[in-house]
Amino acid sequence: MATPLKRISDILRDGDDFMVASHYNPDGDAIGAMCGVGHLLRSLGKHFRLYNPSGLPARYDFTPLPAPVLTELPDTLPRWTIVLDCGSAERMGEPLVARAGETRIINIDHHLGNSEFGEENWVDMHQPAVGCMVALLAEALGIPLTGELAECVYLAVATDTGFFSYGSTTPESLELAARLLRDGLNIADMNRRITKQWSEERMHLWTEVMGTVELHLDRQVAIGIITREMFERTGTGSDDTENIINFIRRLKSVRMAAILREEGPDTFKFSLRSYGEDNVQAVAARFGGGGHKNASGGTIRAPLKAAKTMLVEVAGDVLGIR
Repeated sequence: MATPLKRISDILRDGDDFMVASHYNPDGDAIGAMCGVGHLLRSLGKHFRLYNPSGLPARYDFTPLPAPVLTELPDTLPRWTIVLDCGSAERMGEPLVARAGETRIINIDHHLGNSEFGEENWVDMHQPAVGCMVALLAEALGIPLTGELAECVYLAVATDTGFFSYGSTTPESLELAARLLRDGLNIADMNRRITKQWSEERMHLWTEVMGTVELHLDRQVAIGIITREMFERTGTGSDDTENIINFIRRLKSVRMAAILREEGPDTFKFSLRSYGEDNVQAVAARFGGGGHKNASGGTIRAPLKAAKTMLVEVAGDVLGIR
């Protein structure tokens, strides 16, 4: 029986008329993987579109695009839609979820608990980034991992592994980075472009958020707060919060770091980070969320004080902190 990689590479090689999508509010892996697949399709001479309901974040505007990123669906959906880095169908965004029956979905993902919502599903939770899977797809198609394709793959893999510092980093991902470097990728320049994206407004936001951090459960759980008022006061948005949780996680005593970000009245989106064997995906699952063992998230619908209490109680239970 053919593997998912073989089936999907055959579809890309033999078919035509594709749309490539990734999850809304895309991170580096979502953007890098989406653009990487676009470069594969362009190399194959295929007709394709790129789609993301949130568009291309300003912090990734250096990404070499193989085509414009559409924020609205075309009137007629293509025969195939390749969905990347979506742990569930809902992550595609409401417009595509509502019209999913009009196209044949190829689901390529690495999240634990993926619902395999596609007609073709390639889900490998052992991959540290979907960008690694794009690299395997390039190899299967005989397309060299060089030039703009290499830049997209590196963006995906570097950001989703914390520049190869997270526990999800594999020997294969390090070997992939070495191969990209050996074949001409300027990694120093890529790292500069990825990381040198701060504004003064972001600095002001981070200063405020750091001032909200509370320590719970014998200083082993840290929670920071981001309100809509903070965004308004500092002239920032949700894009400016990326990675702040990893700085909170650096506190020596902390096993689980959390951010509660206000989304609406009594509604908070939470992000969780941990190290090693501390499974924050299990914490997120208690609230209907998901993600990875050391990086997960979800939503709590409750006033802020209650949301913090609930999160602390579940973290203590799941992580065994008393």
